[in-house]
Amino acid sequence: MKRLAKETAIYGLSSIIGRFLNWLLVPMYTRVFVDTGDFGIITNLYGWVALLLVLLTCGMETGFFRFINKKEETEPMRVYATVMAWVGGLASAFILLVLLFLRPIASALEYHAPLEFLGMMLVVTAIDAFCCIPFAYLRYAGQAYRFAGIKMLNIFLNIFLNIFFLLICPYLHARMPGAVDWFYRPDYGVGYVFVANVITTGVTLLCLLPSMKPGFQSRPNWTLQKEILKYSFPILILGIAGIFNQTADKILFPLLFDDKVEAMRQLGIYGACFKVAVVMVMFIQAFRYAYEPFIFAKNKSEGNTRAYSEAMKYFIIFSLFIFLGVMFYIDIIKYFVGSRYYEGLQVVPIVMLGEFFFGIYFNLSFWYKLIDQTQWGAYFSIIGCAATVAIIVCFAPTYGYMACAWASFGCNLLMMLLSYFIGQKKYPIAYDLKSAGIYFSLAAFLYIIGMYAPIESEWLRLLYRTALLCLYLYITVRRDLPLRELPYVGKYFK
Repeated sequence: MKRLAKETAIYGLSSIIGRFLNWLLVPMYTRVFVDTGDFGIITNLYGWVALLLVLLTCGMETGFFRFINKKEETEPMRVYATVMAWVGGLASAFILLVLLFLRPIASALEYHAPLEFLGMMLVVTAIDAFCCIPFAYLRYAGQAYRFAGIKMLNIFLNIFLNIFFLLICPYLHARMPGAVDWFYRPDYGVGYVFVANVITTGVTLLCLLPSMKPGFQSRPNWTLQKEILKYSFPILILGIAGIFNQTADKILFPLLFDDKVEAMRQLGIYGACFKVAVVMVMFIQAFRYAYEPFIFAKNKSEGNTRAYSEAMKYFIIFSLFIFLGVMFYIDIIKYFVGSRYYEGLQVVPIVMLGEFFFGIYFNLSFWYKLIDQTQWGAYFSIIGCAATVAIIVCFAPTYGYMACAWASFGCNLLMMLLSYFIGQKKYPIAYDLKSAGIYFSLAAFLYIIGMYAPIESEWLRLLYRTALLCLYLYITVRRDLPLRELPYVGKYFK
């Protein structure tokens, strides 16, 4: 248990910190790229990257963990060699196809930016998919610090290279052109984001080479590979549906417009403002790492169902506080993106509520895991995916990126409701619906009177909203939030 707690902290913190640091690149992008369409290119390509990563790994990461712990002591490295050979072969074939058919691929995707941008990202995606297996091996071997170290090196190197190419090189070119002219092109712009990715991925691959040695020393077993593929295929389908729910808006949006320049302009605005809402995702992830173990440990003697109910209640309290915090200070937070992107800030509350519903759905997903009926997760994801695609295809040509925001909202709300009502029949849990209703109503009321109060002065408006946020916190602490019982926090709150 001590090892589990330590490794959870290492993996969790590296994930959260990494996501946060990459998130901090957005203010630079939205100011460096004069044309919002440049950020649209990044948004679109990263949407494809997320989907392709799932396809190229084929669910093998989960299959690796299942089979490497299933076989006898003499077999583990054969499992590693088999999985690494499959994913490596698939990634190599993908890279070859990309290099041979890049132009037809770009035409099929209706991609109108320079071809090398697309080529670089597709090659990087294939290498990243292969690297997932050595990273999985590090987790299996208990090398948490090495895992986190390589991940953080990847992140810091990527950030440094972005700053170097997008800020330092233009500065030097304007003052000392001879220092950078031999490698730097001022007109390459957004292409340097992809160059940074290529370099970072290459360094990561080199760092993982020692971890691949045990796999290279064993021979793949193709009979075993068939077993792993059979096990992993349902996970692949579930993964495709799940990731497409999150990326359908970034992938489909440019395909629905005849004017590709306008499509990328809108997608750039939407993608940047979507990043503002990602703060909800990061705080929800932090909540799961930090608070759920406390709730489960506190309630372990009183039955699991009460623990799930308690965790859900505090999750709702916490998430609504984050929602109000972001929206009440949106006059300050908007400076996170450049002024050309402000028109898209209207998507922030919609996307944040969508992520809030997804967080509730994630907590509700315990029931089908507990009764070993994980096919329900696939059903919900596929239904949500269909709803997302339908909303975007039907309404995006008319309402633009607002349709994408409402698609995220509607899809996550639908999956949340389906999981709750079916879960209550399959594995009933007495969630505190009364408290959930009270806090949601309270947050909605405070949001309305906070956002629509006719206060002209920005400072007075912020002061007024701060008072409302404190009121929400006061009510939750007085009513339900056990601050005294939280480690460390309890010493300072009475």
